[in-house]
Amino acid sequence: MSRPVLLVTGGSRGIGAAICIMAAQRGYDVAVNFQNSAEAADAVVAACEAAGARAVALQGDMAVEADIVRVFGEAQAQLGPLSHVVSNAGVTGKASPLAQADAAVIRACIDINVTGAILVAREAARALSANSAAADKALVTISSAAATLGSPGEYVWYAASKGAVDTLTIGLAKELAPAGIRVNAVAPGITETDIHALSTGEPGRVARIAPLVPLQRAATPEEIAESVLFLLSEASAYTTGVILRVAGGR
Repeated sequence: MSRPVLLVTGGSRGIGAAICIMAAQRGYDVAVNFQNSAEAADAVVAACEAAGARAVALQGDMAVEADIVRVFGEAQAQLGPLSHVVSNAGVTGKASPLAQADAAVIRACIDINVTGAILVAREAARALSANSAAADKALVTISSAAATLGSPGEYVWYAASKGAVDTLTIGLAKELAPAGIRVNAVAPGITETDIHALSTGEPGRVARIAPLVPLQRAATPEEIAESVLFLLSEASAYTTGVILRVAGGR
């Protein structure tokens, strides 16, 4: 029996890397998309292969339509028809109140988190619809608890972009349900990844926010990956259009 084939955008670091490795351990072959961090992507591929999976690293900017289309094509050329996709690539931009935010920071966030996510979803819809052999097909988008918290004083534009991801997930779930394709979202809360240093510009953000979480700590990337793998799996076969909040009660 052939293994399901999963493409994860933004799969070289943090939550994306955890999803790739956990998926490989649970029987998926994995395409690991990355933008700049080839060395990190290669390490994820090696971990996937060590788990018995076929895995490839595919460079591409998920804010650029041509790159998105190419990555989907390369994933299928190297691993076979896609059965599952995780739309994880995203950025926050340097944290600040909106009044102090640069338009270029806002635009970069919207380009990848909204326009890019919609184009990834479009290519996923095309690829999964074309795969008539797969018994179970699913797209999981990565939203954020910020979509309802609003992220005041930090990046309300990012929160708005994740609100758009929620709406995309709900609408596309209804659109693709007749084709047997499930679409769900995971909305993480504060998570221990390097996005805080690399994107927000605040390496100490986890330590600052964690006491505000009812569970009194940040999530690990693996805890978020567990929820993603559930929504990818046949264990959630009757679940679509759901935004699963994994935010420690926040």
